[in-house]
Amino acid sequence: MREDVLKRDFILDTQYFVNIEVEDIQKGKIKAELTVTRRESIYEMNFHLCGTVVIPCDRCLDDMDFPIDTTARLAVKFGTDYDEESNEIVVIPESEGTINLAWFLYEFVSLAVPIKHYHSPGKCNRQMLTKLRTHTVQSSYDEQDDVSNDCGDIINENSGSSTDSRWDALKDDFICQ
Repeated sequence: MREDVLKRDFILDTQYFVNIEVEDIQKGKIKAELTVTRRESIYEMNFHLCGTVVIPCDRCLDDMDFPIDTTARLAVKFGTDYDEESNEIVVIPESEGTINLAWFLYEFVSLAVPIKHYHSPGKCNRQMLTKLRTHTVQSSYDEQDDVSNDCGDIINENSGSSTDSRWDALKDDFICQ
């Protein structure tokens, strides 16, 4: 069995993210290390992505740096037509013999960013938090609890505030006995 190994490094900079034309991530600098191992009729691609992207904070909307350090795998094999058999297996036409990795790299970076992303405690834009507080439904909203909440939820559910009496009637139905 013949096995060939090829290594390449790429830098995904702000221009790369602009060219991808997706609004989720528009700035950053990521070093992508690619190792391609050829095993008979399949090319196994292993990626290590490390760096920082700039994304908006979900709470205050200011830009924040988010560290990326992730690995990913992609297997490429030849066939008659292009096909993504699974998240990790891609078939490319043998007549073409090439694959553009730009979108795959973006997906790997994007998947490393959590669904909710907030500044660390005390780093959010105070002006925006003040405006946010005026538009929240819960009247006893406490900004300090908001900033220190590990889950990043805007409304602190355990603040001890009174609840709507209509919900209190339903609570009795769901209490375990």
